[in-house]
Amino acid sequence: MFFKRTSVCTSVRTSVRTSVRTSVRTSARPMWRTSLLGTLLLSPLALAAVSEQQAQQLQQQLTPVGAERAANADGSIPAWNGGYRPQGDDKTLSNPYRGEKPLYRITADNAASYKERLTPGQLALLKTYPQSFYLDVYPSHRSAAYPDDILAQTKDNATQVTLSASGSSLEHYTQGVPFPIPASAEEVLWNHLTRYRGGRVERTVHRMAPQVKGSYIASRLKQTQVFNSNISDAEAGDNMLFYFIGETQEPARLAGTMTLVHETLDQLQSPRQAWIYNAGQRRVRRAPTVAYDSPQNNSDGQATSDNMDMFNGAFDRYNWTLKGKQELLIPYNNYRLHDKSLSYDQIIQPGHINSEFVRYEPHRVWVIEGELKDSQRHVYSKRTFYIDEDTWQIAVADHFDERGELWRVSMAYHINFYHDLVPWMTAEATYDLSSRRYLLSGISNEVDSEFRFGGTARKRDFKPDSLRRMGGKN
Repeated sequence: MFFKRTSVCTSVRTSVRTSVRTSVRTSARPMWRTSLLGTLLLSPLALAAVSEQQAQQLQQQLTPVGAERAANADGSIPAWNGGYRPQGDDKTLSNPYRGEKPLYRITADNAASYKERLTPGQLALLKTYPQSFYLDVYPSHRSAAYPDDILAQTKDNATQVTLSASGSSLEHYTQGVPFPIPASAEEVLWNHLTRYRGGRVERTVHRMAPQVKGSYIASRLKQTQVFNSNISDAEAGDNMLFYFIGETQEPARLAGTMTLVHETLDQLQSPRQAWIYNAGQRRVRRAPTVAYDSPQNNSDGQATSDNMDMFNGAFDRYNWTLKGKQELLIPYNNYRLHDKSLSYDQIIQPGHINSEFVRYEPHRVWVIEGELKDSQRHVYSKRTFYIDEDTWQIAVADHFDERGELWRVSMAYHINFYHDLVPWMTAEATYDLSSRRYLLSGISNEVDSEFRFGGTARKRDFKPDSLRRMGGKN
């Protein structure tokens, strides 16, 4: 839909992959031309890091995390200038772009004129909700900024980090972007899975799955996620990506229920481990189904476990293809949606969140597609991920059912937590085109505290016994 096929020989990574030819898809329109990186398809032997010479691109035509420094052809995407960093002593997360007005609005009536900058899922939402769903498009700001040590580590990663022989794990990885100059869909997906979220984050958020007419019950969740880089007693060979504890605080009937997850780096070697603490029974049990297409907790069946954080966990059930890069309109700099003055009743409405509070901007994205393997099972037969080049976050995802029909559309409502230099999101939503319902997660407008980033933890903080101790305090 977005590309026409052309065969090119890429010059990227030639010292480790000599004369590799690949099919790169580009569009007839100039704004869709393939990036200066080109794209490579993974071959079983193409697992090497880039050379020192090629890594110099991260100080020249590429940003330190691997995005293109230059503006696009028509100037709607600006050149990278280092990202947004706060000025002065203001400690609130205020909107640095509050004075801007939308450049234009895309509705069901004029969507055809913008279809090349929209995903099939966005077009489907416009068609499904012609009276209420629209995209207000604002000037583009490449606001993502990172700590200096993450940028330095990313440069080292370019020449040091490799995929394991199976492609299911990373070798020589600690933190930062593992593949700032990616050559396969798997490498791009790893960049999403490992993207920087402060090393450690604690947050209290709400999750709700509104009914068709818009009524909802909000589940209040306290979540702690600590990457292995921030585990003070981590050891070589731990095979850990991160630890996670989520506690349900509301509604009352679920209060005290906790989930513990050990997210392994190589899930084929050692699958994700999970435990659930049942407050009523005061006991901890293994939860082997917190993965893949099992229903997400507190989701009322509106999203799968691997929908959380746009995508998480092992990706071995799909054959992945790198399609190239595109310029798309994606949710970005959604400080207004994050505003504590907004109530959930203002944000939530039938079918989708209130379009009035969502900001879209043009940005370049990597596009990867996963086709379910014949030997595997999942409720999604195909998934297409559109991954922002500046943050490596999946911005939009289209999910297809077993018949190959578009079923669910996910969006991440990007925000830059600029005081902590953490590009992430203020919320994410998965919209079900069949049930006309959706799951909204990570929203925090009716929570007094902000997200807390940084700090360390110990392994013992994430043992099953820790759930019992925490539960006993409630």
